[in-house]
Amino acid sequence: MASIIRALRPLSRNPSVRLAGKRLAAGRPVQSAYAFSTTPRRREVDLSELTPTPITLLSETESLMADSVSKFAVEQIGPKVREMDEAETMDAKVVEQLFEQGLMGIEVPEEFGGAGMNFTAAIVAIEELARVDPSVSVLVDVHNTLVNTAIMKYGDAKAQRTWLPKLTTGTVGSFCLSEPASGSDAFALQTKAEKTADGYKLNGSKMWITNSMEAGVFIVFANIDPSKGYKGITAFIVEKDTPGFSIAKKEKKLGIRASSTCVLNFDDCVIPKSNLLGEEGQGYKYAISVLNEGRIGIAAQMTGLALGAWENAARYVWNDRRQFGELIGNFQGMQHQIAQAYTEIAAARALVYNAARKKEAGQDFVQDAAMAKLYASQVAGRVSSSAVEWMGGMGFVREGIAEKMFRDSKIGAIYEGTSNIQLQTIAKLLQKQYTN
Repeated sequence: MASIIRALRPLSRNPSVRLAGKRLAAGRPVQSAYAFSTTPRRREVDLSELTPTPITLLSETESLMADSVSKFAVEQIGPKVREMDEAETMDAKVVEQLFEQGLMGIEVPEEFGGAGMNFTAAIVAIEELARVDPSVSVLVDVHNTLVNTAIMKYGDAKAQRTWLPKLTTGTVGSFCLSEPASGSDAFALQTKAEKTADGYKLNGSKMWITNSMEAGVFIVFANIDPSKGYKGITAFIVEKDTPGFSIAKKEKKLGIRASSTCVLNFDDCVIPKSNLLGEEGQGYKYAISVLNEGRIGIAAQMTGLALGAWENAARYVWNDRRQFGELIGNFQGMQHQIAQAYTEIAAARALVYNAARKKEAGQDFVQDAAMAKLYASQVAGRVSSSAVEWMGGMGFVREGIAEKMFRDSKIGAIYEGTSNIQLQTIAKLLQKQYTN
């Protein structure tokens, strides 16, 4: 299969190339001649000069990205979804194909082997992958929105030259923040970094780390000066074969089973000075910034999941499942549930795309990202649960994707900030706005 990114790259280089706006396939945002994301440098754009457009309008590049990723996911990933879920293992061939298609460096500049595309293009890809398999989607999401982003934003020129070409061509990345005693309270982390003559020595453990089994590069947060509290937190880059680094345990999970989640140990793990990411004591700022972007990615994973569950069930009740001599999708009670679910998905997607556009425009998007992740995860849970019920027995058995999507949806309310953390973030920002 030809590379998706190779085919789209000429369009992303030339923002002036457009197609007239048109409606895409069901569940797909509409293509636009004026979508904000067609401008490579949003911060240089005077937004007041642009004609307002619907949030979910896509540029030509983004539209073709959606179509191409959808085709790739259905044809190449779809046949392996059930097998990977049952084996609780990501197929190595799928990971290889993700790199071949250019989906592991969507925003990375071309000089480092990436596609040089915009943030919304990455969100579109994450959503389309999740319609088929949320496990594959989160692998791509974490790699792009957390790992690549952290190195692009905070790595110096040498770090970018060293790590980005690897991350775009064959090495999966992992983001290591959570620990046994620091989940929502992320800055209570206990992993320590000690300065040595030639670099740093890490000691501690990480827990709930996504992409651990597949990754070759890990961004690890450790405290270099515990007396300073969270202001001692520093980010480091650790390679998988580094002495003192080990994967202690792979978790067996309710959902997204093909996505690896592991406990990592660092026992006198020595790394060179060049593996410091950014500056000492700035890790907490890096983590907050990157996770705010990453939450939009998780929200897109959840809307993709919800769409995949809805479409699978809707096709079944409108074409196959009959009761009392009638397709059950023709009963008014069923139609109302189906319509309600789709309306909620559309509302969640509006939040996701609005947050993505605001991020690209250089506007404050923290509250928007929190609302998108909160609501998208809630909608994914409701819709995937309803989809199982609509399909009856066929939704409950492990032959199709209905029960898998239901199980996969639960993680949306947990990782990259629980729903309660999102609510707290939203409330604090609102309180600040409305307090005299």
